[in-house]
Amino acid sequence: MTSSELHRDSIVIDGLIIAKWNRDLFEDMHKGGLTAANCTVSVWEDFQDTIDNIVMVNQLMRENADLVRPVHNTADILRAKQEGKTGIILGFQNAHAFEDQLGYVEIFKRLGVGIVQLCYNTQNLVGTGCYERDGGLSDFGREIIGEMNRVGIMCDLSHVGAKTSEEVILESRKPVCYSHCLPSGLKDHPRNKTDEQLRFIADHGGFVGVTMFAPFLMNGINSTIDDYCEAIDYVMNIVGEDAIGIGTDFTQGHGKEFFDMLTHDKGYARKLTEFGKIVNPLGIRTIGEFPNLTEALLSHGFSSSQVRKIMGENWMRILGDVWDTEDARAQAFSPEPKPESLATASHVA
Repeated sequence: MTSSELHRDSIVIDGLIIAKWNRDLFEDMHKGGLTAANCTVSVWEDFQDTIDNIVMVNQLMRENADLVRPVHNTADILRAKQEGKTGIILGFQNAHAFEDQLGYVEIFKRLGVGIVQLCYNTQNLVGTGCYERDGGLSDFGREIIGEMNRVGIMCDLSHVGAKTSEEVILESRKPVCYSHCLPSGLKDHPRNKTDEQLRFIADHGGFVGVTMFAPFLMNGINSTIDDYCEAIDYVMNIVGEDAIGIGTDFTQGHGKEFFDMLTHDKGYARKLTEFGKIVNPLGIRTIGEFPNLTEALLSHGFSSSQVRKIMGENWMRILGDVWDTEDARAQAFSPEPKPESLATASHVA
């Protein structure tokens, strides 16, 4: 089987995209053979602004239903694969949208939110991000995690501080993830995770999505797809081949104003970091070049089975562990019955 055939046959899931929502993006997802993606609809937004974002995204998905479909469970991801579309998983990069209301967790689950990062770089009511002194998980945060476990929303710890992350991993009854991170063993950066952190999440049933965000890669903006494959190999040697996947952190279509918002606390306050020029690795500059990653992984010596796992099968399994429980299914709205032909699709763990 050629790399292009393997890519077409595989479930391909991107664990984090924060690109600009429009038809151009959806067309590029289709070009790249993306089966599903965790797409950010909230960073610094409060409850109302996040609801407004979801309204906008829902309308955009309706207008582009030939290319995308909403995802509420893993059966929807399999439907997207069968239909030749990309499944859109709504995700947060901050629990700020929950405000101080535990009941909002279930509301957002019913609206299709499947993954929530608990903190974005700084302190919130749940815990602490990776850019300030880490005070750990709050008691309210423990309640939020319990409710996320109950309704079936995955806890994401990518931008979360080390102490808060450890306490979340120990607190959660369901698997948690770093949806998009890189190893500090290859580059020391506040956003990267130590070997010990990577091993700890994997040892507790968690998951690691490896990002290609150039400022966090060893060679920065001079990185290539080969550098990204080396980062994947580094992480896999720590967490194993069943606890790893892709989380690109594609920011496609955004300009300076967007990055200014991301790099300031609350989107407007003190400056936290400086990215400089943002250029994705040569060979996978855009989502449409996703097939190049399958080819590159094979060239780097990964087996076809390993490539399938990395590209999406592992995400499918871990999302199923969080989403596809009786209590979680009761919170989600999915108008279509689960077809037996999809439930038994091949190559899905």
